[in-house]
Amino acid sequence: MSKLKRFVVFLFVLVIVIPLASLAMTSLLFGDMHDKNIDTSELEDYSHTHKDGIKNILIMGTDARPGEKVSRSDSMMMLTIDTIHNDIKITSFARDSFVKIPGYGMSKLTHAYAYGKEGLLIKTIENNFDIDIDDFVLINFDSFIAIIDSLDGVTVNVNKGEMKEMNKFIPETYEWSKNQDKGPMKLVENTGEQKLNGYQALAFARIRHNDSAFGRDNRQRMIVSSIMKEVKNSSKLKYPALLKAATPYIKTNMSSKDILGYGLNVMGLDTSEVKQLEFPLVDNPKYAQGGIYGNHGWVVRFEKSSIKILHDFVFDDISYKE
Repeated sequence: MSKLKRFVVFLFVLVIVIPLASLAMTSLLFGDMHDKNIDTSELEDYSHTHKDGIKNILIMGTDARPGEKVSRSDSMMMLTIDTIHNDIKITSFARDSFVKIPGYGMSKLTHAYAYGKEGLLIKTIENNFDIDIDDFVLINFDSFIAIIDSLDGVTVNVNKGEMKEMNKFIPETYEWSKNQDKGPMKLVENTGEQKLNGYQALAFARIRHNDSAFGRDNRQRMIVSSIMKEVKNSSKLKYPALLKAATPYIKTNMSSKDILGYGLNVMGLDTSEVKQLEFPLVDNPKYAQGGIYGNHGWVVRFEKSSIKILHDFVFDDISYKE
């Protein structure tokens, strides 16, 4: 069995798009998410590109198994709350991006967290992509199963190759599920658009060898978008259960006041369609190329000129078109 690749569920998005109907309860739960041990020093250094009215929150998950103290960051997404252009954006940073890690030289972006935890990861992203990170969230993969089961599943489109691969992972993810009502294990038997439960969705998110790491990132974004739609369509009576399921698996530098402030901002934005970008731009050989490079293994090398496209997307709301 290959090493566990944990998927970062965009639970912070889930939390902040929920109308704050029960302020006292949400404040209490958000307090449980705050971790004073998270290194915030790099967040306080605004020496890279930033813009008033736009906040960038780095959200990541790790591939650490229980008991492991050192791990790589497996999935890295940046949530942009844009009150200038009235929308929300998600940027996925490829884990194999070939970057300069301060103090360690050139390596894969995924290694930065193992070398220096969140402080070094934030510094690496800021230095290489010239963009300031405002806040940080760490996600445990168990949250993925818990929140999706609380939503009674998420809807995604599964093709034939994906169905075959995800069924290989389902027996393992089924064992990880702590849902007492999960019932007998069920493999996915059909292709096409369908609703997946928590352990099935995690298996879907773990698929990589079926196509590529970028295909996996796309599947993760598909599930994130589906989670957001399910939340928006849920009854307000379900919000306390959703929050209770999510918060034990989230750690952040933010206080309850900070999170509630973001929540109030998001409530005034258009969340009907979340704009998305995968960076580096692997679909265009002019800007990025993947392949074996020296003794670094398979990496994605990108042109510095492509950083302008990232900035256009994040700060000026200009979507990338090849």
